Amino acid sequence: MTADEVEAKGQSLFEHLGELRQRLIYSAYILIIGTAICYAFSEDIFNFIRNPIRPYLPDGGLIYTGPLDKFMAHIKLAVIGGFIISCPLWLYQVWKFVAPGLYTKEKKYMFGFIASGTILFLMGAAFSYFVVLPMAFHFLMNFGGNIDKPMISIEQYLGFFTQMCLMFGISFELPLIISILGMMGIVSQKFLKEKRRYAVMTLAVLSAIITPPDLMSMIMMLIPMLALYELGVFMVGIFERKRESDGAPFDQRVNERE
Repeated sequence: MTADEVEAKGQSLFEHLGELRQRLIYSAYILIIGTAICYAFSEDIFNFIRNPIRPYLPDGGLIYTGPLDKFMAHIKLAVIGGFIISCPLWLYQVWKFVAPGLYTKEKKYMFGFIASGTILFLMGAAFSYFVVLPMAFHFLMNFGGNIDKPMISIEQYLGFFTQMCLMFGISFELPLIISILGMMGIVSQKFLKEKRRYAVMTLAVLSAIITPPDLMSMIMMLIPMLALYELGVFMVGIFERKRESDGAPFDQRVNERE
C-alpha cells in the first residue's frame, strides 16, 4: 500500500469520525428540545407510568426520602419522554450516518427506516408497559405472601421502569439492525441461518439479564426477540434477492463500493 493510499484512508477515517461527531451533536440538540417539551407535561407522564404498580401500593403512591427526589424524578421523566418522542429525528441522524455505506438505490429506503424504527421502538416500550410490567409486578409483589407491605421509592421505581421500557424498545429494533447490516454487506441470510443457534443462545442470555428474575418475564422477552430475529433474516433475504436482480451480487458488494 502506497503512502498516498494510507493518507487517503486516514482522511476517510477522520471524515467518518467528523460525521459521527456531527450526528451526535444534532441528536443531543434534538433530545434537549424533546426534553423541554415533555417537562411541561411531566405530571401527566408521571401519573401514566405509575399505573402498572399502583394496585400494589398501599396508598396508590410512591415514596421519596429526599427534598430533591421528586423534582429529579420529573427531570428524568422529561428526558425519557424526550428520547421517545424524538425517536424519528434521532433515527434520521442514524440513517444519515450509515447512508454513505449504501447503494444509491438503497438510500431511498430512508422513510421506511425511520418509520419502521419508530414503530418498532414504540411497540417494544408498549409491550413492556402493557404486558411485561404488569406480569412482573404481579409476581414480585405477591411473592412470599401478602403480610409485608411495599414501600417503593420514586427513584427505585423509575430506574426499574426506565430500564424495562428502554431495553424492550431497543430490543425490538433487532430486525432493523439486522436489515441494515445486510444492506451494508456485513451479514448475509446464509450466515444468519447458519448462526441461528448462537443467536438463540445470545438472545436467551440477554432476556435473562434484561427482565426481572422470573421465568415468565424472560419467556415474554425471548419469544418476541426470536420472532424479530427471524423477521430480520427474512428481510435480509429480500434485500439480497433485490440486489441480485439489479445485477449486484452479495459477494461483490464491498468491492464495488470501494
